[in-house]
Amino acid sequence: MNRREMIKNTGLLGLSSLLSASRTYADSDEKEKLKIIVAGAHPDDPEIGCGGTIKLLTDAGHKVTVYYLTKGQIGIDGLTSEQTSEIRKKEAREACKILGAKPVFGKQFDGATEITKVRFAEILDFVENEKPDIVFTHWPIDTHPDHRACSNLFYNAWLNVSKGFDLYYFEVSTGNETQMFNPTNYIDITSVIKDKHNACFSHKSQKIKEYFNENLGVIEKFRGLSLYSKYGEAFVQQLPKSSKHLFQ
Repeated sequence: MNRREMIKNTGLLGLSSLLSASRTYADSDEKEKLKIIVAGAHPDDPEIGCGGTIKLLTDAGHKVTVYYLTKGQIGIDGLTSEQTSEIRKKEAREACKILGAKPVFGKQFDGATEITKVRFAEILDFVENEKPDIVFTHWPIDTHPDHRACSNLFYNAWLNVSKGFDLYYFEVSTGNETQMFNPTNYIDITSVIKDKHNACFSHKSQKIKEYFNENLGVIEKFRGLSLYSKYGEAFVQQLPKSSKHLFQ
């Protein structure tokens, strides 16, 4: 087996290994299909961070709910928060249609997200109702406070939910926003790259096309190198709550 084959088949890399913790694969029976939440702070974060993975999952028959913590209310200069949120919700719905996912919009306000007992309970209730097998959300070390809040809220749900789920963190604009991101898992998204790009570019108000090649496009190509592939997405897996740590 050569190095390329080793990387493709290693237990650390690939879509099947990411799903294996939940005891299923893309060709599983319908009763074994997964329920997945992808949680981002703003419309466009989930698409940028793991749009390719979302598309691979929905193509395999798994159910993906994309949860937007805010409606991006301050994301368009010159418009009111109400006008902006309507535009950004429409863009998010278009993106989710491309990816085959269901959009859900949270109750928090862009740029003023909160981490309180009420907000913890809000997210915990949402997760309890959804009963996901896997949750993807922001890596917690990030320059944007809304990204950090989203990560914290869903991490708290992972700690306290009655039905356990696997938790993975994605990156957004690494270097500019996501910091100190050291992946444990990689997904080859080459086969769905056009769908990911179309979903990202559905957020026309954010002018993603104008800066995509300077950061986002570079990252997905760089992550692809780890797979000997053209395009990839990377994740950090949260250690199981029962895991023993090195120095315990």
